[in-house]
Amino acid sequence: MSGSDNENSNQERYDPGRADRFRLAPEQGPAILFFSGGTALRSLSRELVHYSHNSIHVITTFDSGGSSAELRRVFGMPAVGDLRNRMLALADRSPGGNPEVRRLAAFRFERQAERGELETKLEDLGAGRDPLVASIPSPMREAISADLELLRQHMPPDFDLRGASVGNLLITGAWLRFDRHIEPAVSAVSSLLRVKGTVLPVLDANLDLATELEDGTLLHSQRELTGKEASPIASPVNRVWLTNDTETLSPVGANISPGLARRIAGADLICFPMGSFYSSLVANLLPGGVGDAVAAARCPRVFVPNLGLDPESLGLGLSGAVRQLIRYLEAGAAALNGPEQLLDYLLIDSSRGAYPKPLELDALGDLGVRVLDTRLVTASSAPLLDEKRLARKLVSLC
Repeated sequence: MSGSDNENSNQERYDPGRADRFRLAPEQGPAILFFSGGTALRSLSRELVHYSHNSIHVITTFDSGGSSAELRRVFGMPAVGDLRNRMLALADRSPGGNPEVRRLAAFRFERQAERGELETKLEDLGAGRDPLVASIPSPMREAISADLELLRQHMPPDFDLRGASVGNLLITGAWLRFDRHIEPAVSAVSSLLRVKGTVLPVLDANLDLATELEDGTLLHSQRELTGKEASPIASPVNRVWLTNDTETLSPVGANISPGLARRIAGADLICFPMGSFYSSLVANLLPGGVGDAVAAARCPRVFVPNLGLDPESLGLGLSGAVRQLIRYLEAGAAALNGPEQLLDYLLIDSSRGAYPKPLELDALGDLGVRVLDTRLVTASSAPLLDEKRLARKLVSLC
């Protein structure tokens, strides 16, 4: 069947009128829940706020690179960089938003500056003297200054501020204020940014993502897998798991909170979106309780796969990605009648999208997965998905 024919046959799956109604009243929009991390959903998140202020973003906390890595080393905390990134993507950009807070949270310290200069910058931020903080209206200014000063007071002498994200530092200061609990810290910063949605860490734990490749190679952290700060993997992934010891890589069990489980089970739609397949998507499915909550959900569950090259997906075709997704969901589900309780739809554009081969779409019927083949790539977005079309399709499936 051609992509055009598939698009026509799939019209019954969508209700475009629903998207139009939500566009008129996004505050009443659906609770679409995403399992993700990284930056792949930044543009989609910005588009989605036009349809819903109730989306839920479950974010990985296992990043071992960049500014997050230094905070994890010093404070033994979950990674916060992806959380900050998603909050900024969902922040209110209307005239009633807080542009001064957005500007502060997006600021990074100079990478080439002297240590004393950076420490003075942080001291001025904590005292409210720096223009980035001084421009923020009260009482937000005082609250932000207090958290940044709290961070400064707890910062050890060897803390490296070069390239540090102030947004990450702000979350860390709130984390310290909330007795080292990440969820209330994220909630507090979300309020300052007036985030139109809910951003949640998948776990409140300082864990790493371990990987075994098919050739037996062991990778000790996320940064070794992604192909961004280290060389791309030379052998396909065999398995991934969570660990609290990057030397022995001993597996560790960790469960999501009851509150997060309720949010997953009660979502209006669950989306497994594009992004780094293992470190952004599968990593979110590893904690105990995720598979059970997805199986308990009474809503459409949709996989939107990557277009183009994902270094983590070496040797993994489209049908293989679907099977791996189900594999990790099944591992976290105690009782299942079949995989159809975990994934309903594969949302693709086979005519215009460059998906990894082999596709083998006919084989997915055995898993109970239905293929929704529709236009998601446009001339202006190619070779990537058009976030405007994707947002409307997801909302229309709710």
